Amino acid sequence: MGAVPNVVRWWSSSSDTDRLYLYTRWTFYSFLGALPFFALALVDGGAEPAPPHGVGLFMAACAATAAGSIVVARTGLAAHRRDEPLPVLPVVAAFAAAGVTAGVGVWALRGDGPTPVVFWAVALPLGTVLTACSTVWTTRRLCPPAIVIGVLSAFVAYLDGAGAPAAAVLAVVLSVTVLAVVTGFRFSVWVLDVVREMARSREVQLHLAVAEERLRFARDLHDVMGRDLSTIAVKSQLAAELVRRGHAGAADELADISRIAEGSLREVREVVRGYRSADLASELAGARSVLRAAGVACTVVGEGAGTGLPEQLHAALGWVVREAVTNVLRHSSAAACTITLTVTEREVRLTVVNDGAGDEGAGWGSGLTGLAERLAALDGRLRAESDAGTFTVDARLPAGAAA
Repeated sequence: MGAVPNVVRWWSSSSDTDRLYLYTRWTFYSFLGALPFFALALVDGGAEPAPPHGVGLFMAACAATAAGSIVVARTGLAAHRRDEPLPVLPVVAAFAAAGVTAGVGVWALRGDGPTPVVFWAVALPLGTVLTACSTVWTTRRLCPPAIVIGVLSAFVAYLDGAGAPAAAVLAVVLSVTVLAVVTGFRFSVWVLDVVREMARSREVQLHLAVAEERLRFARDLHDVMGRDLSTIAVKSQLAAELVRRGHAGAADELADISRIAEGSLREVREVVRGYRSADLASELAGARSVLRAAGVACTVVGEGAGTGLPEQLHAALGWVVREAVTNVLRHSSAAACTITLTVTEREVRLTVVNDGAGDEGAGWGSGLTGLAERLAALDGRLRAESDAGTFTVDARLPAGAAA
């Protein structure tokens, strides 16, 4: 039983792309591997009992074709992820096995008169291999082989005694059926491509958001330091020249350099403090921007309620928003996040709720632990819990905490 929780934990921690890839792969494997069971249904549906040796040979050929098709599908999915063409050798071998299976099936299922299922002995193995090829081949490339399979199967039915009109109708029906099946599986691969591209775009957007924040910090630091450092450099050269000439003004220049350096140091500390500190209004705006850039629908309720809060409460709640949003981006596959701010006479409450939380979302990391300690210093409390895929961070502070 210990393996089941491990599988559940692995599934919960996997990304949506990994889950969809696993689902798509095993959908292919399950369908392709079911060929012998479809063949058994053909044997049972025959008008006359098939010879046992023929049935055994047909079933063995179907198993070989199914195995070859699974190999093609596995190779194709791997090649598709690398954006490479489907290798020729596995495809040729699988179609050769399907051709042999079709011949054996026609031989085993044909009776003295017309057999209503004999054409399926051709359509099933060849269509199975074509389905495996849909992992890489485009719909346009899949159409001609599907039509060939339908026509060939109808021709076998015609040779078995079906009339020409019935064989023509059967060719159309089988061509459409085979094409519908293979394009359905091709659509699954297309959906997988779309999800991968969305995940890639989300990652790029997150990197762009981080890069934008770094550029903002670099710009602020340059604006603060550029002018002062240029002034210090000029005044240092002037002071050095005055010292060499023994001029009394050198001391004044050095005093100005010291004053400018101290002022610049204060400004740098303010920039860094602003970068490291958390303000509720700016953090809410940043959370809305970053979450939407990451493809997460963000809703802020009661944003205006925090306008009159003391600065200390603004900072504490800003830290709550920053840490909660960080957890949403790092530890969930959220599609929606709601931030609610409620202010009463006795209490200030901030709640952040997001979906897409796995079973591991209930754990407290160092970030939430540090956040709880910050709130405890203001007589506040923090609650974080996961329930049915929804993660909630609930912070409460007394309205007079900053008094």
